[in-house]
Amino acid sequence: MCMRFEIVTIFPDFFASILEHGILRRALAENLIEVGVHDLRAFTHDRHRTVDDRPFGGGEGMVLKPGPLAEALAALGIEPRTERQILSGALAPEGSRTRVILLSAQGRPFTQAVARELAALERVVLICGRYEGVDERINQLYCDMELSIGDYVLSGGELAAAVVVDAVMRLVPGVLGNEASGEFESFGVADAEIAAGAEGVPRSQHGSGGLLDYPHYTRPAEFASLRAPEVLLNGDHQQIRRWRREQQLRKTLANRPDLLERANLSGEDRKLLEAIRQEYR
Repeated sequence: MCMRFEIVTIFPDFFASILEHGILRRALAENLIEVGVHDLRAFTHDRHRTVDDRPFGGGEGMVLKPGPLAEALAALGIEPRTERQILSGALAPEGSRTRVILLSAQGRPFTQAVARELAALERVVLICGRYEGVDERINQLYCDMELSIGDYVLSGGELAAAVVVDAVMRLVPGVLGNEASGEFESFGVADAEIAAGAEGVPRSQHGSGGLLDYPHYTRPAEFASLRAPEVLLNGDHQQIRRWRREQQLRKTLANRPDLLERANLSGEDRKLLEAIRQEYR
């Protein structure tokens, strides 16, 4: 059974071009994933197809009404969260192979670890917020989690939904062709967690272990008076491996030092990191 994404939105046409290009288009054509886009306005009952209203208590903007959203979820066969837990025989949403997610600036951060968690499911339902947000009762009744793709505010959840679908579908078996491609990149797993092929983990590569990826170079060896690092051209896999790990540590220290606090670092990594820090003192 392929993985299925359901997207509930007031702008279904937004996703037309996104689903027609790149890896996502190929994954759909090969039936590795399915994506259903559902127009929230189809679940309204007035001639203006109203999906929003003024917030109780006053304030700026409008709020998505709970009625159309509840009907949209019901049409997708989504029961309230407590009923889904009972039906699955579980006491927590983890007992179900479906997650209902509200895309919201107030959500938990969307990370590669969360993407791996979602990629193990059969069905992910994404609710795209709009205006000032979604009536909180939808969150309370139906949603297993709120997700935010960053510490900033978007006009709506459509862009966030596209990001989640793209990041998660890359981790579905068969989508990337080479299964290791999703492991040897930024925020990937550590060496010990990589499913090595017949020849083992490539000798010149490191799993990122939660760090940022190392820089990449290709032909020509010299471009605009800049030459690719000699270590990458000499064919010594041990030197290449060490250089790439050092570059991962350098880039992470410079751009995302917060990742180092929870990264999977070896004793050699820590020595390299200390030497790099000494350079900046």
